[in-house]
Amino acid sequence: MQAWAKDQKIGLSMLTLMGDPAAELTKALDMELTHPGPVSKGIIGRCKRHAIYAVNGEIKAIRISEAEDDPAGDSDPSSTLADSMLKAIEESK
Repeated sequence: MQAWAKDQKIGLSMLTLMGDPAAELTKALDMELTHPGPVSKGIIGRCKRHAIYAVNGEIKAIRISEAEDDPAGDSDPSSTLADSMLKAIEESK
C-alpha cells in the first residue's frame, strides 16, 4: 500500500490507503465481486469499485461503480470518483 500511495503522490494528504488481504472488510460491506466474468479470468475475491463517506464510523454515503455489462466498474467508474462523492457528501448533510 505504501508503494501505491507513493505512486499516487498522496504523501501529505488526508488519505490513508489500507489493504484488506483476507477480504474481511470487503465481505462485511457486501462488496465482494462475485460476477462470473472476472472470476472466470482468475480474479477471485476482488472488491467491487466503491467509495464510502463515513463520519465517526457511521457510513453517510456509499457509491458503487458497476453495471450488468461492467461488473468491475472499469468502463465507467464515475459514481466513485471525487465529483460524485463530493455531491454525495453534500446530499448526506
